[in-house]
Amino acid sequence: MIAQTIQLSLAPVFVLVALGHILNTLSARLSRVVDRSRELVGHHQATSGKEHDEVVWQIRLTDKRIALIGQSIRAMVLSGLCTGATVAILFLEEIAGVDLQNVAGAIFLIAVGLLMWGLILFLRETQVAAASLRVPRDLLELDEEGE
Repeated sequence: MIAQTIQLSLAPVFVLVALGHILNTLSARLSRVVDRSRELVGHHQATSGKEHDEVVWQIRLTDKRIALIGQSIRAMVLSGLCTGATVAILFLEEIAGVDLQNVAGAIFLIAVGLLMWGLILFLRETQVAAASLRVPRDLLELDEEGE
């Protein structure tokens, strides 16, 4: 029966591997955003007028991105903890001979829900990043027809 438990625990373990890769991506993005934030803070005092307003807007966007990435990382870590708990419960069930299938299933559903929430936050962060990189239409020098 332990062999069957090992087979059952493989799916959650693959989820843990995927979570690790996502967390690696998120931490790399967070590092780049923090570096960008520090650069912008340095420009804050050195600018004035319209340029200063642009720097403030960029600082606000980077602050929002940092918050979204942080929330996403928290959701992913909680998902990983729930996934690990699922595997532990599957083995505990086998060793103790107690029926914990419903508990394991519920915790795994929570893990999947947290994973989905973390991915939604990650998507939102990428949308904020893309919005901050949009080139103003007047700089594109498009003609009247919008080529």
